[in-house]
Amino acid sequence: MHISPASSQWRDILLTALGPTIWGSTYIVTSEILPPGLPFTAALIRVLPAGILLLLLTRCLPARQDWWRLIVLSALNIGVFQAFLFVAAYRLPGGLAAVLGAIQPLLIMLLSWSIDGRAPLRSTLWAAIAGVLGMAILLLSPQTVFEPVGITAALLGAAAMATGVWLTHRWKLQLPVLALTGWQLLIGGLMLAPVVWLFEPPLPALTLTQWSAYAYLCLAGAMLAYALWFRGVARLPTVAVASLGLLSPLTAVVLGWVLLSQSVTGPALLGLVIVLASIFAVQWTATRPR
Repeated sequence: MHISPASSQWRDILLTALGPTIWGSTYIVTSEILPPGLPFTAALIRVLPAGILLLLLTRCLPARQDWWRLIVLSALNIGVFQAFLFVAAYRLPGGLAAVLGAIQPLLIMLLSWSIDGRAPLRSTLWAAIAGVLGMAILLLSPQTVFEPVGITAALLGAAAMATGVWLTHRWKLQLPVLALTGWQLLIGGLMLAPVVWLFEPPLPALTLTQWSAYAYLCLAGAMLAYALWFRGVARLPTVAVASLGLLSPLTAVVLGWVLLSQSVTGPALLGLVIVLASIFAVQWTATRPR
């Protein structure tokens, strides 16, 4: 059966969207199940075993000239991003961190414009700006604390991930998606290991539920989610992929509402609708032929 290019593209969008949707579930797993006060340990357990498993499965080495690019991508997409993400998470309310992370599509448009000479469509630009505003309506409140170090970490994390997505698409390393994902998770995990060693205590005795939560974060939150994410980076415009990242905090909000009885007021619902509309508009405008 013949599948039209448009249908294939929307299938790629939906598969890529599964990645940040799964990431959105990690908030509730971390806060409700994992032992507290070990954010870098959680990040390490999440990515390093997943990288090892994928590389055992694929057994594929990168070309010699691609090693330095792979290290840069691993730092931007995994190591540096995860470190800044958890610094921001500890110093800022989750809502503010998510709003600052929502600037990633705008950063990618800036990189594409300033370096590649590809000016963004005005409709895509306004849709991305609407996503940031919608996220602010959804998650911010008058009691939000603006802490300088946390804000800096959140912005640097967003810049690292945006640059990583842009470079991943631009460089197009000659590796299968699973191998590319595995190498980045492995190298990024090795970058996190010294941070865990220096700044966090050993893991306490874990319950079966906590072991299961770590396994979920590794197998679904890293192996599956990142494989779908990098598959999307290879097939879709970078700004479209970055916009799908907004589904992560949206999923966290919905799960908190459904499972933890957290309230979602009228303005928050308006913000949620605006963000969803922004994501759809960015996909529509960024993927149509120019």
